[in-house]
Amino acid sequence: MSGAPASRAAGWPSFLLPPPQGTLRSTWNNWNPAVIIALVLLAAIMALALLPQLWVKKVLARHSTERSDFPGTGGEFARHILDRMGLGEVKVEETALGDHYDPEAKVVRLSKIHYQGRSLSAVVVAAHEVGHAMQDATGYPPLSARTRLAKQAQKAETIGSVIMLATPIIMLLSKSPHIMIIQLLAGIGILAMTVMMHAVTLPVEFDASFKRALPVLKQGGYVGAKDLASAREILRAAALTYVAAAAMSMLDIMRWLRVLRI
Repeated sequence: MSGAPASRAAGWPSFLLPPPQGTLRSTWNNWNPAVIIALVLLAAIMALALLPQLWVKKVLARHSTERSDFPGTGGEFARHILDRMGLGEVKVEETALGDHYDPEAKVVRLSKIHYQGRSLSAVVVAAHEVGHAMQDATGYPPLSARTRLAKQAQKAETIGSVIMLATPIIMLLSKSPHIMIIQLLAGIGILAMTVMMHAVTLPVEFDASFKRALPVLKQGGYVGAKDLASAREILRAAALTYVAAAAMSMLDIMRWLRVLRI
């Protein structure tokens, strides 16, 4: 009978006691390498999805201070540039759905802070979205491809979700694992179209930022030399939001795999 160790153990909660010798090593050795790889991959995708979002918000917030030297708001600046480019038919609206250009409605939509604000972020983001209108006006093929793919991806995402949700039910009714595998692969493939759409989006966004918006800002003298580096940073942030969107689409696929316990 061991007196001291037993009394010490009896006086402490079990979760504060050290594990038995060799327990940690045996637990680690029992880990499946596939599980470890999956966890690392999931952590990488989550970091890829979250870090760009945090960085974009930080960049935009850093340059969102109102500027008395700017003659107009982001919405007014967008209207001015569109008129100078001969794109008077393109409208400029305030939206609660985030900054974007709608090529079908021919509308540049800006969030409230950028539509009404007189900050560097407001002006540069407005220029970026006008860059998409310029792409549309010149028939920029990647923008047309993205628009077509976005429509298909929205429909495909709904269909893919239904297929993935119905997979266990179909398996129970058919009692055939082969049907489940085929249906599962079809669902994953359809959901993966959203990832493809965001991959196509990246070059479109960088073109709007650095081949359309930046030259306008520099050549028109709308952004001074002291603000040029910050403007580049904002334009880069505007483009990289779609990296997070692609990663979030991948997380959605992994969520379905987790729900179906694959």
